[in-house]
Amino acid sequence: MKAGRFIAVGVAIGVAALGLDTLLQQTITAPTGPPPKPAAAAAKPATAAAFPVEEQPASAPHPTRIAIPEISVDAPFTEVSLTPSGELDVPPADDPNLAGWYKDGPVPGDRGAAIVLGHVDTKKTTAVFWGLGALKPGNTVSVTRDDHMVAQFSVDSVEVFTKKDFPDELVYGQTADARLRLITCGGSYDREHNDYTGNVVVFAHLLSLQHE
Repeated sequence: MKAGRFIAVGVAIGVAALGLDTLLQQTITAPTGPPPKPAAAAAKPATAAAFPVEEQPASAPHPTRIAIPEISVDAPFTEVSLTPSGELDVPPADDPNLAGWYKDGPVPGDRGAAIVLGHVDTKKTTAVFWGLGALKPGNTVSVTRDDHMVAQFSVDSVEVFTKKDFPDELVYGQTADARLRLITCGGSYDREHNDYTGNVVVFAHLLSLQHE
């Protein structure tokens, strides 16, 4: 996600614009978790080692839409997985309003940490997780699933990590209850490498899981 022109907004919310677009075109990579890239980036690079793989049975529910009222997010999902090199792939950069769900991990609302990625911007416009860094504890995130259930989460914290110090276990590790991780690009924008220097991660816990 080449989003140098948007960095000023990121600073206004305490962090530089999240370059998920840049990360997303790469892949989200963390020392042992998922990765992203500029011009269409997502979250921090991650390797398969960091991901607790919990391949879902064919009959398992799938998330269909994510809504975050506080930052005007209302977007459909696409599934993402790990690349052959063990990095977390990202949603296609040609659709700025699209969230990616790591399909081999927990389903949002089920036990474990469900991973959701999104671009912060593209070469032409802001993207689905442009405002992610502006979220605050207590804000809500709703995920609608194809089993007609809606999982509502409450934000616990919003953190910014440099890519080299990305806490894989903290972000991708297993949890005893239902959790949600929203990831996009963050930190300052490195024009030389056409990428962001870090990632923004939103940590949230499940409030409720009920029928639509």
